[in-house]
Amino acid sequence: MNSLNSLIITTSNNKIPGTTKKTGVWLEALAAPYYVLKDGGEYITIVSPRGGQIPIDPNSQFSMAASESSTRFQQDPQAMYHLSHSLPFNEVNAEDFDLVFVAGGYGSMWDLVNNKELKQILEGFNRQKKAIGLVGHGVVALVSLTKDNGGSLVKGRKLTSFSNSEEKSAQLNGEPDFYLQSKLISLGALYSKSSDFSSYVVADDNIITGQNPASSAETARQLLSLAHKKAKLKKLKGYVNSTRRNILIDERIY
Repeated sequence: MNSLNSLIITTSNNKIPGTTKKTGVWLEALAAPYYVLKDGGEYITIVSPRGGQIPIDPNSQFSMAASESSTRFQQDPQAMYHLSHSLPFNEVNAEDFDLVFVAGGYGSMWDLVNNKELKQILEGFNRQKKAIGLVGHGVVALVSLTKDNGGSLVKGRKLTSFSNSEEKSAQLNGEPDFYLQSKLISLGALYSKSSDFSSYVVADDNIITGQNPASSAETARQLLSLAHKKAKLKKLKGYVNSTRRNILIDERIY
C-alpha cells in the first residue's frame, strides 16, 4: 500500500481574546490523528495560520485529560519538532496532499473561521473530492466554505462538532461569537451528536467529522480508510484510461 501525503491543520491562537487565559490546540485532537497517520506509514505535514510554534491548550496536558497518544506525543522528539516547526497556510497547496485533518481546540474558534487561506485550501480539497476530516472545534473551519454555486458547503451535510451542551459543561471563559452546533444548524447542516465527551463520528461523502477530542482517533481512522479507497480508485481509473489509450494506438497501427 502506497503512503499518502497527509495534512494536519491546527490553530495558531494561544490566548482567548479579551482575557489572559491561554488556549490552543487540544493535544488529544492533534496527537491521536498524528499517530493514526504515522503508524499507518503516511507522510505528515502540520500547518497553522502563522506557522512556527503551535500552542497547546494547557488544560489538555493535565494528567486527567492526557491520553496515551498525548503522552506519547510529548515524549516523541519528531512530534515535538513538528509542533514547533509548522508551515504557514500560504505555503500549502491542496494538490500536494491526499487527505486533510483539522484538529480541534478552543483556539480554533478565532483563527480557523473566516480564514481566507484556509478557505482556499479546504475548498480545493472538496472540489477534488479528497478526504477531509475535522474534529471538535476544528469543524468551525467548514463554516465559511462555499460550493461552486455560492451556497454554504455545510447546507444539507450530515455533520457533528463540539456541542452546545459540551460548551456549557466545559465552562469555557471568553465566549466566541457563536456556539458551533448552533452555527452549523443555522447554515442548514444536518447536525447530530451523542452524549457529552463521548466518541461520535459522522461521515458524509468525503467529509468526516468528530464531535470532540474523544472522537479524534476514530475520525482519523475513518478518514485514512476513505483516503486509501480514493487512492486505489484513482489508480484503477488511471490504469483503465492507460489501457484504453494503448488499445486505440494498437488499432491505429493494425
